[in-house]
Amino acid sequence: MILGKKTDLMPAADIEQRLASANQQHLLKWWGELTEEQQATFQNQLESIDFELISRLLDKGAGEDEEPLSEKAQRATPPRNLVRLADLENNFDLAVEADKKGRELLAAGKVGVVLVAGGQGTRLGFDQPKGMYPIGPVTDRTLFQIMFEQVQARSRQAGKPIPYLIMTSDATDAETRSYLHSQDYFGLDEKDVLFFKQGTMPAVDDQTGKLLLAEKGALSVTPDGHGGMLGALLKAELFEELEKRGIEYLYYHQVDNPTATIADPLFLGLHALRESELSTKVIAKVDAAEKTGVVVDVDGETQIIEYSDMPTEVSEKLNDDGSLTHWAGNTAIHAFDVAFLKRIAESADGLPFHVAHKKVAYLGENGELVSPSEPNAYKFERFIFDALPMAKNALVLEADRMKEFNPVKNADGNDSPQTCKAALTIIAMDWLTTAGAEIASDTTIEISPLFAVEPADLDGKIEPGTRYSGEVILK
Repeated sequence: MILGKKTDLMPAADIEQRLASANQQHLLKWWGELTEEQQATFQNQLESIDFELISRLLDKGAGEDEEPLSEKAQRATPPRNLVRLADLENNFDLAVEADKKGRELLAAGKVGVVLVAGGQGTRLGFDQPKGMYPIGPVTDRTLFQIMFEQVQARSRQAGKPIPYLIMTSDATDAETRSYLHSQDYFGLDEKDVLFFKQGTMPAVDDQTGKLLLAEKGALSVTPDGHGGMLGALLKAELFEELEKRGIEYLYYHQVDNPTATIADPLFLGLHALRESELSTKVIAKVDAAEKTGVVVDVDGETQIIEYSDMPTEVSEKLNDDGSLTHWAGNTAIHAFDVAFLKRIAESADGLPFHVAHKKVAYLGENGELVSPSEPNAYKFERFIFDALPMAKNALVLEADRMKEFNPVKNADGNDSPQTCKAALTIIAMDWLTTAGAEIASDTTIEISPLFAVEPADLDGKIEPGTRYSGEVILK
């Protein structure tokens, strides 16, 4: 084969037949202009498409329930299987029992961690994978480094390796792998860092139902959502790997929140003690208008309804004491039973698809790239939280917002690098003052998870009365 040479080679007959049956023959319009290498790549992509699924999704509104979520929201009630912060403060024995149970699971080597790292830092003005964004208040520690050091610290505590499953995307996979390899995985053993790539779904023209092309030999595709994790785990044969390692539980978090308490023993312990298949952490919403999904019960099933699907009168509903009825904001921090995830991944139905009407650039009739000014296509994605109604004993645990939920989503304002760095400093100051240190008002502090992954780790490391000022890094 001479790479780069155009060819008259025809596509496989079965592909032509499948495209004809699906009324998608237009995809081969420029076949003859492609090199053999491009043809082979394009044919592989076409063979991977489930055209019958695409057709069903278009016919059924992307697999949504017939009842709109906005109508379901009218019947929403606060989650019944809920542990609030006050419950743990008032029931010390429960907190101790849960923490002990979680540490036992970690020490038994039964816990793995999943990191969702498919996003780019575009909204931060950063043209690399978001995990590579520097967020240390004093140093240039990246999001990845802080998280990897947390996993390493937990592994040391437990005396057992904690496998770290990293879900990348087409956009972040190569650069993420290269970066983490160059950093020696920040101290984790390479065999305990398990990469797998999120799947994709083709974009479909909203008027014709035709699949869009990004170029003459490639479909326009988008990530299939964080719910695509299940299919990606299955495809990468990671369920078998987890079983081989004896992993029964997975802690799940996202790359934009460096204050998540990774592999939190108390959370894992409660999950196990309550015999939950899926547990989720929530935070109290700032107000009804905060743009975050809300954890509720509908018809006895725990689920998350996105803020865009919550009618104003429902989101603003108040209790008798003036507090929000639907206060439980989604943090995207979950604990899963591995057997539960595998069961869904292998089921015929799996997680439902959702449709989004978006602007998608595409190849026009004359082979030019068209950038529409209005939404022109449907994207399909799955959400991992749609597993909540499927889970036995779904558990909801309230977390302290300041301590555990400080995502980096925007370049400035709320949920920005500035607010996240401030939170990291406040958390460090709180730990140190609890240990007896004195902190000057001008102090910026950064604590590496390898120095302390929780306040108790400072015992014996900080002399009471120690005074800190200026820029301080403890590592």
